[in-house]
Amino acid sequence: MTEYQHIFEEVKKASRKLTGLANDQVNFVLHNLAALAVENTAFLLAENQKDLDQMDSENPMYDRLLLTEERIQTIAGEIIQVSALPSPLHHILESNTLENGLKIEKTTVPLGVVGIIYEARPNVTFDVFSLALKSGNGLVLKGGSDADHSNRAIMTLIHQVLENHSLPTSAFQLLPAERAATQALLEAVGAVDVIIPRGSQGLINFVRENAKVPVIETGAGIVHTYVDETADLEKAREIVLNSKTRRPSVCNSLDCMIIHESRLSDLNALLAPLLERGVQIFADEQAFAALEQHDNISQADQTHFGTEFLSLKMSIKTVSSLDEALDHIAAYSSKHSEAIVSESKKNIHRFLLEVDAAAVYENASTAFTDGAQFGLGAEIGISTQKLHARGPMALKELCSYKWVVRGNGQVRT
Repeated sequence: MTEYQHIFEEVKKASRKLTGLANDQVNFVLHNLAALAVENTAFLLAENQKDLDQMDSENPMYDRLLLTEERIQTIAGEIIQVSALPSPLHHILESNTLENGLKIEKTTVPLGVVGIIYEARPNVTFDVFSLALKSGNGLVLKGGSDADHSNRAIMTLIHQVLENHSLPTSAFQLLPAERAATQALLEAVGAVDVIIPRGSQGLINFVRENAKVPVIETGAGIVHTYVDETADLEKAREIVLNSKTRRPSVCNSLDCMIIHESRLSDLNALLAPLLERGVQIFADEQAFAALEQHDNISQADQTHFGTEFLSLKMSIKTVSSLDEALDHIAAYSSKHSEAIVSESKKNIHRFLLEVDAAAVYENASTAFTDGAQFGLGAEIGISTQKLHARGPMALKELCSYKWVVRGNGQVRT
């Protein structure tokens, strides 16, 4: 048995004890972890700085990697949010008594052992632990080398809290940052029940193409907002600005604004706040012709559509109809989050009905695609697929079910 196989088997064995934990005990652990994170802010920031020192500050991943005192406070708040949610376990989804007296119940249970492969986002380590503990799942984490100091510091606090409560630390493990650990996790059939990659499209593609363990994709966000002919200009300005600039390095940030050709006269006013924030605009031919000259505006080519920028960059596509907007989204969307800004009930209805994405928005910023914002506590990620889970994956999505059959000597003839 290799070193990694031993780790996986230990997680599998230890995780069996998690299902029977009392919900009050789990909540107490999570409260203690939130407090410990805040108490150890200086330690976490010092370890995080070691990672930041190895990354170019211009790298789009830098903001994702960055921990601050405020962000640690937010993370602690999200851990408390998870503790306040009802337990997702042991819920009877269906029940029935057969003519032969057998009582059958469909009951929620943990997925088992969940493997998470993620890039430079140390907050994920806190988030997925809190969700895994609350849902009774064991956890194998494989973070990237960019965030290894940060992730190990966080796992130190997690194991400290578990030890304080006499809970098995071996049920929650962080693998070494080396690539061999990734390959071992992808091949951990029988020990790991599901793998969830969280990161770039390249990472997700690699996991999907190489995993022998079932995979739930939490995907890249190639996000569009369509400003139609009836859109309120002020609403559109604020929604586009927030979607693009609130946190440009995250998956729910805007990549392409689609605009109806009848609104090109409003384009300069619409983009003014973005240009003030330093957003680089790649405009198609019609939009480029309608825009005043600016150093941050250039003409788009085909590569600027269907691209997740993860930075202060955005493309513009001009359309002549809602149908053309829907066709563009269908061609380039990653099925993460898509929005329409419109005062037309008919157009809104069609957009929400026909756009195939995990989250669709009417007159609101796509920045809300987030487990905490949806009232789910923290999240494992945003699933862009359709099997098992879609959208923000939180407690309920970390559960499966089993059939419990109660008898009194019945046999089948």
